[in-house]
Amino acid sequence: MPGGSSVAQSNTLTVAGGSPLRSLLAIIAFMVVVVMAATTAYMVAGWTFGDAIYMVLLTIYTVGYGEVRPINTPYLHVVTIATIILGCTGMIMVTGYLVQALTFAQVQRLLGGNRVKSELDKLHDHVIICGFGRIGVRLAKDLSVGGAAFVVLEREESRLAEARELGYLCWHGDATDEAALKTAGVERAKILATVLPSDAANVFITLSARSLNPQIRIIARGEEPSTERKLLQAGADQVVLPTHIGAERIAEIVLFPETGHFVRGSERMVRFEKVLRDLGLELEVAQVTAETAVAGLTVQDLEDRAKGAFFIVQINRQGGEVISRPPSDLRVLPGDGVLVVGRSGARIKAIFTARAERARAGRTIY
Repeated sequence: MPGGSSVAQSNTLTVAGGSPLRSLLAIIAFMVVVVMAATTAYMVAGWTFGDAIYMVLLTIYTVGYGEVRPINTPYLHVVTIATIILGCTGMIMVTGYLVQALTFAQVQRLLGGNRVKSELDKLHDHVIICGFGRIGVRLAKDLSVGGAAFVVLEREESRLAEARELGYLCWHGDATDEAALKTAGVERAKILATVLPSDAANVFITLSARSLNPQIRIIARGEEPSTERKLLQAGADQVVLPTHIGAERIAEIVLFPETGHFVRGSERMVRFEKVLRDLGLELEVAQVTAETAVAGLTVQDLEDRAKGAFFIVQINRQGGEVISRPPSDLRVLPGDGVLVVGRSGARIKAIFTARAERARAGRTIY
């Protein structure tokens, strides 16, 4: 099963002549024309609009309450006969299409679910991806390229549909529910990767998976650094902090002798920034001036004030000194260029451009 077997099944009925939805709309349009034409024909004979539309609806729905007015002329006979034939035929077709489509949808859902369940039951030593967000999509893509067997567990229908369209084996369920984990084969799986954007959900999933399969390897995503310890205590074998991963990769590039400094637009930086974007992160270089509120703060003060919005990886002093992986007690001075990785470029700019006067007045938006 390269990258997960394709189980994307169409939930629409295909019939001879084209799309069922298009056919149904065509029949409904036909019925509208019949109703309008028949109503107009009765009004031509001197009937009021109310009597005419009432007679037409009684006829096409075959209620049989009786004639509104006497049908006593050849013209009215022809109009009524045409309304009966065309109207009743159209209603039969509309009803038939609706019943057929609903029945097919139920059967398709049943058969599709059984087929997916059958494929899941055959999986062993596979990977379970909990969540199909930004990181989940990238993870599934890389596993697919690598030929690994995996299943995507997602509760949101729109994301599930996206996974199906990509041909991945997937199951509609909440990963925090043990029943969903069992359906995904957690007891037979080799690895579980919980990459939801919620730290609380990832901790709960880790606890559940570890209790269901003590041997499984669990890789968990964490948003806040403080969550790492909780995930490890819950049973995770490895915790991935996207912000810190991006920061460490930047630091590694900075430390390469041939780089010297970051060059925007270079081939290496283009590739690197693409990796960051896939992780939901942004690379920003902020200039510190004497008027800004951040001047004189320590690295730790800045990161605490940002409340997880960014992580400082390098400080370029005005005199040319480059400080990679700056210590937490290092102070940021006017004229410094601060290289940060964070989730929100707008928030980074807001913090580094806030004026000192506004900060003292308590009007900053940290």
